[in-house]
Amino acid sequence: MMPSSWQRLSGLILQELYVTRHRLEIIVDTFFFPLINVILFGYITHFIGTGGALNGQIFIVGVLWWQLLTVMQYNVTVSSMWNIWSHNLTNIFIAPISIGEYLLAGALSSALRTVAIAVLLFLGAWVVFDFDVLSLGWANMGLFTLNLLLFGCALGIAFLGVIFRFGVRIQAISWGAIYVIQPITAAFFPVAVLPGFLQVVAYALPPTYVFEAARQALNTPTVNWRYAGIAFVLNIGYVILSLLLFRYFFKKSKQSGQFARNDL
Repeated sequence: MMPSSWQRLSGLILQELYVTRHRLEIIVDTFFFPLINVILFGYITHFIGTGGALNGQIFIVGVLWWQLLTVMQYNVTVSSMWNIWSHNLTNIFIAPISIGEYLLAGALSSALRTVAIAVLLFLGAWVVFDFDVLSLGWANMGLFTLNLLLFGCALGIAFLGVIFRFGVRIQAISWGAIYVIQPITAAFFPVAVLPGFLQVVAYALPPTYVFEAARQALNTPTVNWRYAGIAFVLNIGYVILSLLLFRYFFKKSKQSGQFARNDL
């Protein structure tokens, strides 16, 4: 009897969780390094921001939410890379699994891991620096998380498609390419600091609206619904574009034989 779509999806998610549990590298990269980054930049903030408590909080907020974005993108891309490195990719697609189910399972398992590390980071910021991220407001917390998870997922799927097409020789984009856009998203400073032409680019990226709204919420924990809505609409566009790119690169990788070579 053919397994249902939910059975196939839950099987893929369980596989991701089992891989996470048994791979020290994933645990270190996903949980340890982000926590260390928050603590490191938090102490830097205390050093350079003694002249104004708000400036220090702005920096900590930027670090926290940037880690959320990078962890999500990393998990979406690298979780599939483990299947390539362990020569398990062909085995997965021998089963009656669609591309949509494969990507959805990866996105859901990545979101679970990212939310788990987010809770750890928020607790770390509270214990070490006495910064309560909940002061931003529950609604803001939910909207920021949703928008950053969506954009991280879109980037992760797009990067994964490129790797499927061109092979593991460019696998470094899994953990490095996202930092190219870090300055443009204005994670640690207002968009107004950027040159005019870069401000236009910045406002085409959903995380920019999240970071701007987060800085506003430090003063008054009200929801900037306009920014939240713009970020969400942009994210839907980026997710659709990433799915189209992945489907195109996936098809090309099979036609060129790169898909089979990825699993050798």
